[in-house]
Amino acid sequence: MNLPPEGQLLRIFVGESDKHRGTSLYEWIVVKAKEEGMAGATAFRGLMGFGANSHIHTSKILRLSLDLPVVVEIVDTPEKIEHFLTVIEPVVREGLVTLEKTEVRIYRGRT
Repeated sequence: MNLPPEGQLLRIFVGESDKHRGTSLYEWIVVKAKEEGMAGATAFRGLMGFGANSHIHTSKILRLSLDLPVVVEIVDTPEKIEHFLTVIEPVVREGLVTLEKTEVRIYRGRT
């Protein structure tokens, strides 16, 4: 698969404990991205953060949280990102979704 130089970055911010049909929401998003033929997806677990509810989530021992922030990043063409947004929009009940223009310089797999 080739990606054109003009791509789009989709970032989805959710909580680690968010679920969809019994599966972690971030895991469901990554698997769904693969099923939809997206170029790739990566989930990152945050050490600390807060969102719309202004509740701080942290991995510190004294304030152990079971709901750390997770960010899923997906880069693909604007058209594929727009389609994928229609797939995830009904499922992401809490969180933040952002889009950015991005320049794809290298996209290679193992040969």
